[in-house]
Amino acid sequence: MRKFKKTYIEITNICNLSCEFCPKTERKAEFMSRELFERIVSQIKDYTKYIYFHVKGEPFLHPDIGAFLDLCKRYGCRVNITTNGILIDKVGDTLLTKPALRQVNFSLHSFESNASKHSIDDYLDKIFRFIAQSKTLKTGLQISLRLWNLSETGSNESNRYILERIEKEFALPYKIREELTPCNGMKVAENVFLNQASTFKWPDTADSGIEGRGFCYGLRDQVAILVDGTVVPCCLDGEGVIGLGNIKEQDFAEIIESSRAKNIYEGFSRREVVEDLCRKCSYRIRFNQKN
Repeated sequence: MRKFKKTYIEITNICNLSCEFCPKTERKAEFMSRELFERIVSQIKDYTKYIYFHVKGEPFLHPDIGAFLDLCKRYGCRVNITTNGILIDKVGDTLLTKPALRQVNFSLHSFESNASKHSIDDYLDKIFRFIAQSKTLKTGLQISLRLWNLSETGSNESNRYILERIEKEFALPYKIREELTPCNGMKVAENVFLNQASTFKWPDTADSGIEGRGFCYGLRDQVAILVDGTVVPCCLDGEGVIGLGNIKEQDFAEIIESSRAKNIYEGFSRREVVEDLCRKCSYRIRFNQKN
């Protein structure tokens, strides 16, 4: 049986921010139903190591996020959530009672495009309070503070204040900018990590293709399921261009063994990029030298 490290479940494609690095989806805006979510989890539980609650959208907007985490516990699944963090004060108490939750990734770089709407200090204070509460309760929850907005030279001056706040909050005896190399991570406290990366571009079929052979972990390391039940090869297919099937109509096992799914997997095994969207994806370039 094929085992994925990550299975992305897009519990909603609705977001409460507008970020330059993440274009709004053109798909119908919706929240996943409990019925569909349970159908998905019951079918993927033996196929995945971790579940991630996103492709597009802000997962904390979903009114049933607590119930979804309970279902994951029932089916023996561990969950990682990536969020912009704006609503952490609304859902934090619920999250900290859910044993299925393994990790929360805060996309701090989301603030850069939305600074006029929120106070940076209020925003960071809410996240820091959640981290402190998790530590007090000894949840063991992993926290990743992400700044995925570096330029090609590995810098971004807009991050300076956020880094200073992190230094102060965790009483770091050094300046992060002096210790952290571009596009790498570091531990700032027990179970708390700071991660930097360059801004990436979502692939688009309208873009020019990237020449050459290639490799990707789509359908090898990861798979994604959109809010309407459509299964796609990876978390960067934000518009469902490579729809392999719909879990409302087919079993997950049947979908990932379809001829289209096999062609993608076997193509990458030969270092051949068989799907048009994959040819337009610059993210896969980082895997070429490794594979």
